Amino acid sequence: MAHNEAYLRAERKIAVVKSLGAKEFALSGDDPNIRLSDLPESIGELTQLKKLDLSNNSLEVLPESLGQLTELQSLNLADNLLTTLPASLGKLTQLQALNLSKNHLLELPTSLKQLTQLKSLILSDNHLTVIPEWLGQLSKLQLINISNNELINLPEWWGFHIFKQLESLDLSYNQITRIPVWIERLTPLLSLNISYNYLTELPDLFGQLLQLKELDISYNTLSDLPFSFARACMQNQKRGKEKQL
Repeated sequence: MAHNEAYLRAERKIAVVKSLGAKEFALSGDDPNIRLSDLPESIGELTQLKKLDLSNNSLEVLPESLGQLTELQSLNLADNLLTTLPASLGKLTQLQALNLSKNHLLELPTSLKQLTQLKSLILSDNHLTVIPEWLGQLSKLQLINISNNELINLPEWWGFHIFKQLESLDLSYNQITRIPVWIERLTPLLSLNISYNYLTELPDLFGQLLQLKELDISYNTLSDLPFSFARACMQNQKRGKEKQL
């Protein structure tokens, strides 16, 4: 099958990076005229890579060989045309940062539950309607961004598989109608964005998130706030004054 110039150029770059043994590689399509629509299978030969940037291309599918990059710690696939992901991504068990934003993903493969070292997961601007159960098993996550998807409900299971290191959670621009009570157990949370949803109330124990520094609940249909929320605000103000003294 004939390949376009972008593909051939990518093949040449892959060969050079392999010969140099480079740890970082970017094939981001900043020039719209040379964006990749197919990724060469030879990408799997770069087994020394720690960081790979494939953002801003026109990729619709990814080769299974991507799963051979078992040393990867950071993978950026943002701003492509992906609708599915290969199961082989689950082999990237050293991955700490995964950016899948601005694609056309409808669901995530179960194999991603093997990415137990993940600290940052960005899924914004896709078409996800359900958050998979295994996500709660990724206990090292510190940042989750699932904004601008099509979520209606949040899973109740997060009350059992809770994120003990989560500091930033962005659920804005969805269709969420309620926040489950497990939110109170995300005690390390520093930033929470649930704006632009369909919330009418917040859990009674919402105010137990005493570490929160940034909270956005705007553009919902909230008619009242729980008492614990007001109490938490007063405690935060008190701590702020004490630090100034």
